Amino acid sequence: MQPLGVDEPTVVGPYRLLGRLGSGGMGRVYLGRSAGGRTVAVKIVHPHFALDEEFRARFRREVEAARRVGGAWTAPVLDADPEAAVPWVATAYAAGPSLTTAVTDAGALPAHTVRVLGAGLAEALSAVHGLGLVHRDVKPSNVLLTLDGPLLIDFGIARATDGTASLTSTGVSIGSPGYMSPEQILGKGVTGAADVFSLGAVLAYAATGAQPFPGDSSAALLYKVVHEEPELGALDGELREVVESCLRKNPADRPTPAELARRLAPNGAATLVATGWLPGPLVERVSRSAVEVLNLEATGADQGSGVVGFSSPSVAATGGTGVVGQFGPPPVMTPPPVMTPPPAVSVPEQERRRTPGKLSVSVAAASTPGAGGRGRRMSCTVALAVAGALAAVTVGSVFVFDLLPKDADDSAAGAEPSHSEAPSATDAPAGGPLLAYLGTWEGQATALNGKLPIGTFRLTVKEAEQGGKLGTLRQTDAIGNVCDDILTLKSVTAKKLVASSTGAPTNHGGCNPATTTVTLTPVGDDLDYANDSPESGNPTARLSKVE
Repeated sequence: MQPLGVDEPTVVGPYRLLGRLGSGGMGRVYLGRSAGGRTVAVKIVHPHFALDEEFRARFRREVEAARRVGGAWTAPVLDADPEAAVPWVATAYAAGPSLTTAVTDAGALPAHTVRVLGAGLAEALSAVHGLGLVHRDVKPSNVLLTLDGPLLIDFGIARATDGTASLTSTGVSIGSPGYMSPEQILGKGVTGAADVFSLGAVLAYAATGAQPFPGDSSAALLYKVVHEEPELGALDGELREVVESCLRKNPADRPTPAELARRLAPNGAATLVATGWLPGPLVERVSRSAVEVLNLEATGADQGSGVVGFSSPSVAATGGTGVVGQFGPPPVMTPPPVMTPPPAVSVPEQERRRTPGKLSVSVAAASTPGAGGRGRRMSCTVALAVAGALAAVTVGSVFVFDLLPKDADDSAAGAEPSHSEAPSATDAPAGGPLLAYLGTWEGQATALNGKLPIGTFRLTVKEAEQGGKLGTLRQTDAIGNVCDDILTLKSVTAKKLVASSTGAPTNHGGCNPATTTVTLTPVGDDLDYANDSPESGNPTARLSKVE
């Protein structure tokens, strides 16, 4: 856990914040404590999402859908305020590492632990599917190992199959590379069988210490899930049979969660948990984590919420202790230092005073229309508690779509590339028009006409003459792969900037080295990014200024 930093709140709703647990594509998650002493995970969305009416409407529906989820192996939504200037939601906190952390630190789990893990998660999914919901992002970082049994977390991107709370845009693939089902990757209809496939991949990871579909890039992982059989190593016996049945390519051939639960624990997962299910070192670790959380204290108990200034890349962190419903794999928990908050300050439109502690929320300032007004309608994939950035094939200079099946509905073949533009006599090379583009911009990107989320784009624009180095674009996919592009200025006006984009020589082999044309268009306070590369799916992004 990280201490509260600059421009971060000290209080949200009725909860004091003790530290920051993680961040993701939709916002940040904090460890909080109520006046009565209950410890919770508080998730706050990025302010620029809060300014979008469509996002806020979907967020309300997500909260209602998430409140329906409950049971022995899930955690409840305790509190939420979708109407707040910056919407937030609080869920129960569970002391214990994520499955990712446990396996990374200590290797594969014992067979008995994996059996209990599978039984508990299957019972959780059975209850969730009974409500007409599909989780859609079952993966190791969304599974916590507690003394009372496994917990499945992050139901914020669940989609209500009864149509009452559709939480994703049509055709958008939600999930994580290596754990998504083939039908998710291909953009086909997703049912509860997709969660069963993901559960099989999770159990394989827990039992062997490795992903069943290994690969060094998102594109390779997605291709293997669709076309190749899983690699299960030395896994044998009934557990191997269970995993293989879950990982069948045809959804109709997979067992239901209820069938899995009965096979793994005929008398219920609770009976197995009661006799002890975690190995000794994990029991010690979980107990120590619980004590550390109870001993945490926060300053400023009577202070109001500060502004939520998210300027770091929206990519899931890794490591440490788990948190229910967090935005990414749980980081290591360490007590935060005591921080003395200064007086409240307001937030100007372009610059913020970097002062830790109490700050006044100033959404109105952030939403002041620029030239032509903001007029923004984001086609974002809404997440109540996204556990990490949305998984997809990274594009731009990163991974080309030739690895995806050619008959997929989301094939890049049908994408219309934008035309490269040469500088005109009326375009100024630099100076006045370029000033509006200077700075660091960040946002979530998509490809294939908005159908495929591809991670975080971070653009840095500096002063440049025509033909000179304009800046860089860093592209980070959901599993942390990074590719950098070098931008060269071609033309700039107040309405549009055109640059060539070439992969940096230091990029790894999965990055696209080809030179493409990038167009930046101001939209209110943001920039619309567009790339003309059909090989990369013609990526686009809405970028907000962060520095």
